Amino acid sequence: MRFLALLLLINLAIPLAQAQQTYAPVKKAVEDWLQIQNRGLPGQVSIEISPLDSGNQLTPCRAFDVSRPPGARTWGRTNVMVRCLDEANWRVYIPVHIRVKAPYLIAARPIAQGQVVVEDDLTNQIGDLSELPANILTEPERAIGKVASSSIPAGRPLRADMVKAQMVIRQGQTVRALSRGPGFAVANEGRALNNAVEGQLVQVRLGSGQVVSGIAKASGIVEISY
Repeated sequence: MRFLALLLLINLAIPLAQAQQTYAPVKKAVEDWLQIQNRGLPGQVSIEISPLDSGNQLTPCRAFDVSRPPGARTWGRTNVMVRCLDEANWRVYIPVHIRVKAPYLIAARPIAQGQVVVEDDLTNQIGDLSELPANILTEPERAIGKVASSSIPAGRPLRADMVKAQMVIRQGQTVRALSRGPGFAVANEGRALNNAVEGQLVQVRLGSGQVVSGIAKASGIVEISY
């Protein structure tokens, strides 16, 4: 009787052990999705995917949907969500570590606060972007022509918050307001009522006293469209 009872317990345990989501298909679904998502990343990309809990109680699934939760990082230590698309209908978060080995910008020499960044101020260094701040700069055009927000020592990696766009119009400056519309273009002089970088909205008080709004352009021009 004891032998029969033991056999019964073993036979019951086997289906329970089989009714569990295996790791391999989940890993492949995550790998395939991340390879597509990571095509636009610079440099050499490597991925580590954490295994499922060996004691998971997930019903086996045949089809998966993989997505990135809102606010999740593009690289570094982050999570992806795997959702079962068949009748099991479960979802689970899988930790992943996405390493990106690529060049990033560093200051080739000291850059003073307020200084306009030029090409000679920059050089590249290769490293793992996942170990650096999320707003690290990798493209020179995102820094060249901008102004240093604070002093930057030589060798310091450049972040997006370290530089800002130059002011093309300053409050009180005399500007040329170009009003354009279907079939007409009129130019007036006026005084800017606020600072603006290129592409920002600026208000202008014309000689008549009228206040108009337009888009700041280089060389003290404000474009007003009708």
